[in-house]
Amino acid sequence: MKRVFSGVQPTGNIHIGNYLGALMQFVELQQDNDCIYCIVDLHSITLPQDPKILKDNILDVAALYLAVGLDPKKSVIFVQSMVPGHAELAWILMCNSYTGELSRMTQFKQKSKDSESAPTGLFTYPILMAADILLYDTDVVPVGNDQKQHIEITRDLAERVNNKYGKTFVVPDGRFLKEGARIMSLDDPTSKMSKSAENIHSRISLLDDANKIKKSIMRSTTDSEGSIRFDSINKPGVSNLLNIYSAFSGMGVAEIEKKYEGCGYGDFKKDLVEVTVGAIMPIQQRYHEIRKSQELIDILKDGAERANATSEKTLARVKKKFGLGL
Repeated sequence: MKRVFSGVQPTGNIHIGNYLGALMQFVELQQDNDCIYCIVDLHSITLPQDPKILKDNILDVAALYLAVGLDPKKSVIFVQSMVPGHAELAWILMCNSYTGELSRMTQFKQKSKDSESAPTGLFTYPILMAADILLYDTDVVPVGNDQKQHIEITRDLAERVNNKYGKTFVVPDGRFLKEGARIMSLDDPTSKMSKSAENIHSRISLLDDANKIKKSIMRSTTDSEGSIRFDSINKPGVSNLLNIYSAFSGMGVAEIEKKYEGCGYGDFKKDLVEVTVGAIMPIQQRYHEIRKSQELIDILKDGAERANATSEKTLARVKKKFGLGL
């Protein structure tokens, strides 16, 4: 079996773009692989966080992991900061990286807005992400297409260390989403759905109630043509809604197009509301069952123990290669 690692930041409610793009992959991969899934709370503090809200968000994401179908008997599920090896390996990798390659990272440029006083953690974020991956001898990393640059620098670091010190790290591969699975903003279908967007109706979160979901879908951007067909260039809004409908219903896009041939956007959107609510409500039910439970805490503690056991073996090998310790 291949080793799979990925993680999600605890920075607010997970939206359907995260779910359809990443979490459904996580669930699928755990069937035939050795999977490790993390709540990457150390990454979230690259920007200021309210400690109480951060703690709540960590548990929210953990509960949603389980609610969407991750099984702690099949996957290791834990909180990043509970495994000290992430930070320790990040320092070792930092000493083998260069400011030039980090300054070229697209996400740093976007988040820092070219400010000279950006947090150092924001600059070194890709190194911590590389440590997350390399710490577990990861073969496959399921991520969005916007993370390709992070996978590339992880591979570069692994190969650099391997060339200098001998075989030390497994060089991982990214498992990137198909373009059709990418979920876009409901109010601006040329941009990716984002939980940081000002307009709350630009996204649908997994914990939104049925009324909020209905409002967001009914207000979503379409076009003046009136026909329900997939054309991501000329009809990005309708194409985005078709992708959502297809992902939640299991129907192919062509089948949906045929079903709504001659129908208006109103009828299509009303049905999409039903499809989306029907898919999300069971997730919410499971979430509320486990969110305040001791079971959730026990799963995270057990996951941290299992992750620590694996990470310590990797760190021992790395330190030996580098001549660290006794």
